Amino acid sequence: MSEVTTIGLDIAKTVFHAHGADERGRGVFSKRLTRAKLLAFFAAQPRCIVALEACGGAHHWARELTALGHEVRLIPPAYVKPFVKRHKNDAVDAEAICEAAQRPTMRFVAVKSEEQQASALVFRTRDLLVRQRTQLINAIRGHLTEYGWVAPKGPAYVSMLSDLLDDELGASLPPAAVSMFRVMLDVLVDLNERIIALDKEIAQRACEQETARRLMTIPGIGPITATALLALAPAAETFAKGRDFAAWVGLTPLQHSTGGKQKLGATSKMGERTLRRLLIIGASAVIIQATRRGTAKGSWLEQMLARKPRMLVTVALANKMARIVWALLAKGGTYRAPMAVAA
Repeated sequence: MSEVTTIGLDIAKTVFHAHGADERGRGVFSKRLTRAKLLAFFAAQPRCIVALEACGGAHHWARELTALGHEVRLIPPAYVKPFVKRHKNDAVDAEAICEAAQRPTMRFVAVKSEEQQASALVFRTRDLLVRQRTQLINAIRGHLTEYGWVAPKGPAYVSMLSDLLDDELGASLPPAAVSMFRVMLDVLVDLNERIIALDKEIAQRACEQETARRLMTIPGIGPITATALLALAPAAETFAKGRDFAAWVGLTPLQHSTGGKQKLGATSKMGERTLRRLLIIGASAVIIQATRRGTAKGSWLEQMLARKPRMLVTVALANKMARIVWALLAKGGTYRAPMAVAA
């Protein structure tokens, strides 16, 4: 039997499938495994390359298999799909993963440590609570509309409804409706407190990390964005230049070019959506301040705002911020404004 050099592993919750291939890509075995027998099976295998799709649980299994001495490679699912033959089942998926891992130009995902995943969980939790708060605010405003009350937009105005329920608003509503509004407002207060606590924890993390403090010197990047970049983005050495990092975040246009004619479409929106959203929010804040206080004469931002739509400039500035972030992560130092450099 040929020696196995690459194993493609299709992971799931309870049932896994492994496909082994030799150095020429010929299949050696295709085996169904249960969760309890997975590590014992790989412990008995010779040291080789083990490829998995970068999905839920992949980083955990990557750490476990690395501890057994294997070289683990995580592949984005979109790069595995072209290698899937007809139909779809666990065996076909495992074979496709194995074949994709043997391509010399294949791109892989860096394996995250438990600490990195824990830091990322802070942002995931905060995003979840913010979405729940927004959903609750929209529900309160929608139900009030049914009774002829139109509440202003924003969390600050909705929190004032608690006082109004004791006065004219509560007198005009049925008792059952008043009690339900109080339940929703109590939940809203609790969500606000939890979000504030998470914001303080994130700010503390940013103050304790030297790299985060350097990133915060970039206009538009605060504690949340700086610590999110360190927790969610791969190592700067993964990318050859800042343009590649901006493309990974999804701040570059899609291409539909052919026949030597370049045709650019909308923003690709690939990569890490949380980082892309935070960078765009930060760029939007910079542009708001620029429109209120003015920009330096002849600066890039002034020229862009003069001839381009505001949202386009926002995304372009977010792209520029991403490239600056990569430069600081890869080469060190702090941000220096263009005018200061010229001086």
